Amino acid sequence: MMQTINSLTQPSLSFTQFLEYDFPEEGRYELINGTIVKILATRQHDNIAEFVADAFKAEVKRFNLNYRVSGRVMIRTLSSEGKEQGRFPDVSVVDRTLWDANSTAYTAFTDPLQIAVEVVSSNWEDDYIDKLDEYQRLGITEYWIVDYQAIGSRSLLGNPKIPTVFICLLNETGQYQLYPYRGNDQIVSLTFPELSLTVNQIFEA
Repeated sequence: MMQTINSLTQPSLSFTQFLEYDFPEEGRYELINGTIVKILATRQHDNIAEFVADAFKAEVKRFNLNYRVSGRVMIRTLSSEGKEQGRFPDVSVVDRTLWDANSTAYTAFTDPLQIAVEVVSSNWEDDYIDKLDEYQRLGITEYWIVDYQAIGSRSLLGNPKIPTVFICLLNETGQYQLYPYRGNDQIVSLTFPELSLTVNQIFEA
């Protein structure tokens, strides 16, 4: 769920103004088409995001991989109209070398993430359409869409709709190829090839 912060009657904010904005309270905020919105997540939403992050962290530790896993990474993306957006994935996997190259920076991460994970909520078009397009354009190698409530479109989830995890991988043309996983399917991750994780395990988090 999203809650608009700055009034629609105010001028559209630039990305720089967004980064310097004095937010009324702590939380997760995104800049969408010049408007600041606060991301409001249910406890189940947060449980799922935390479970996925913990699974990634375990793989990083097990194989001593050069990644940083976090739910607090702001990234700058571009819309199809070229407008700067500020996105805040539920889970991010970042190349640690790129992250540590400017450890004193406060601004948004501008390099492509290795993985971005979005747990789908009521504004499902944002995850399936807008963020997919923006993350593809940024060059994020692997994008997870975790639709535990099956609220996306029937063209993707079937009829009746089935809760699904989509793993979107960039192909050689720079476009995402979507791979759906359901039920007891074991997810195949390009970034974490030894990951042992089923869809049901995620949804039962």
